[in-house]
Amino acid sequence: MEVILLERVENLGFMGDIVNVRPGYARNYLLPQSKALRKSDANLRYFETQKAELEARNLKRRQDAEQVAERMAGLSIVLVRQASEGGQLYGSVSARDLADTLKDEGFTVGRSQVQLNAPLKALGTTEVRVSLHPEVVVAVTVTIARSLEDAERQAAAAQAAADAEAATEADDLVEDLDGAVDLDADGDAQDIEDVTDEPE
Repeated sequence: MEVILLERVENLGFMGDIVNVRPGYARNYLLPQSKALRKSDANLRYFETQKAELEARNLKRRQDAEQVAERMAGLSIVLVRQASEGGQLYGSVSARDLADTLKDEGFTVGRSQVQLNAPLKALGTTEVRVSLHPEVVVAVTVTIARSLEDAERQAAAAQAAADAEAATEADDLVEDLDGAVDLDADGDAQDIEDVTDEPE
């Protein structure tokens, strides 16, 4: 089924694009949520007359989403759940749980905006994408722990690992620079290659 997109849809196209999609996807998602119109001459004419208004509305929504994204940048949430000794949760953390937690933090987010491919079923820290607008996506750090103390320990361990990785990268960079330049006895840079005089 061919449809005209009324807004950007991830992995599908931009506003005004005519795309071919499965009929069920169009009937159950794109058309009911006013993200697209069925392709027809009448709908093409309607889209052309409404294009300026649709673009203005989209720009306003994107600006609002960008403001929320600025407030959300670097956000880290902690969920306390019961888990086995192996770290498997008794149950799981779903997109609905994350949306509810974000609402508690003061952000109005629907569960469909939380991009979670599968429920989280283990302790640990995960980056979860939240789509505030088709063109504005922010990453939120989600830590699942048995208690707040465990969450703090996980955060400290993750920070230590990140610091160690940064230090290793810095050491590798210094070694690369040392290998590129050789210093003579006076501390002046010399070319590494040996220059040999060939007999004439």
